[in-house]
Amino acid sequence: MTSHDQYDIKDLTLAGVGRQRIEWAYREMPVIKLIRERFTIEKPVEGIRISACLHVTVETANLALTLKAGGADLILCASNPLSTQDDAAAALVEYDIPTNAIKGEDEETYYKHINTALDNKPQLTVDDGADLVTTLHTSRSDLMGNVIGGTEETTTGVIRLRSLEKSGKLKYPIIAVNDAQTKYLFDNRYGTGQSTIDGITRATNILWAGKKVVICGYGWCGRGIALRAKGLGAQVIVTEVEPVHALEAVMDGNQVMPLLEAAKVGDIFITIAGNKSVIDKHHLQVMKDGAILANSGHFNVEINIPALESMARSKRRIRPFVDEYTLNDGRCLYLLGEGRLINLAAAEGHPASVMDMSFANQALCLEYIVKNRGKLETVVHPVPEEIDKQVAQLKLNSMGIDIDSLTPEQKAYLTSWEEGT
Repeated sequence: MTSHDQYDIKDLTLAGVGRQRIEWAYREMPVIKLIRERFTIEKPVEGIRISACLHVTVETANLALTLKAGGADLILCASNPLSTQDDAAAALVEYDIPTNAIKGEDEETYYKHINTALDNKPQLTVDDGADLVTTLHTSRSDLMGNVIGGTEETTTGVIRLRSLEKSGKLKYPIIAVNDAQTKYLFDNRYGTGQSTIDGITRATNILWAGKKVVICGYGWCGRGIALRAKGLGAQVIVTEVEPVHALEAVMDGNQVMPLLEAAKVGDIFITIAGNKSVIDKHHLQVMKDGAILANSGHFNVEINIPALESMARSKRRIRPFVDEYTLNDGRCLYLLGEGRLINLAAAEGHPASVMDMSFANQALCLEYIVKNRGKLETVVHPVPEEIDKQVAQLKLNSMGIDIDSLTPEQKAYLTSWEEGT
């Protein structure tokens, strides 16, 4: 199936709306704008085949258009079955960027689209969750000889890739964009925090004030969600398995307790741990009637949905993105967005302003890989410090903010071993 099968490029209604939304997002992406202007002149990825597996949103569209302006031969597919914005996908097809993504696609179609993206024989991969890279390393390994490098957008994908590297099976260098400070300190914390609350609100229209919100996982995403929920008047409970993260949650003013205890009192549960069956059957068994379950982790395995299905005597869709499970004892539990990323399933994902920095890192890291072709070790690399700082400086410049710089004397002092006097 090609993108032209999915989106009639003559349909100006869908594509037209997408173009307008892409333009609106671009206004909030000044760093990407600066990079696109330079890419248009310098063509740093001229003729490079790029297969990208990302959430197909208007922000992603602006990254795609930037890479195209840089000369790339780009094809795009979705990194999550429920995250695609169909108008953005239709507009991208009109911009002559093959896009294989439909919101709500089934698993078979999802992987068919990934394989279609790989049919382009990529030299660079761009992934969000590592499904494309995993497929390339397994069923499509015949294409591996073409690849010079790749980038990974999210925490879950980086974890998978580091496991692949540790096992000795990683076949080409990949830069962990997720680990850039200008990514995780802003995208993960402020982007996920705001968009997760937005998605749950749109799906349910609940009042947050006074609710007991249980956040499972206190990484940068969990911190952001806790911050936003607290700001809306919620009573935040954090569950953790890492003692340092748990201690930080306590000192940030949150309650911390085991999930089995929190399950008895929580009104809203949000998983953001990046692991399997974080909310399991024994937690579901003690939740109170009316509890709401949402996931903001990359994969839909954080809530044990098969266990929930087995406990239910009936299931119905009560609102868009809200499934009511009536259990054998009469309690009702509400699962949002089929357990998939609620911030993209029921809302629009992260605001463009924060994705500006994440996608600036993507574009600059891809340029870096091309410039250093054949020189990078086959491992998961951090984002080069100079790129991270460049993105931060460009963002500050776009906001009209100036900062100080070190004097020669101060630089010398910081690099001197002599004791200060």
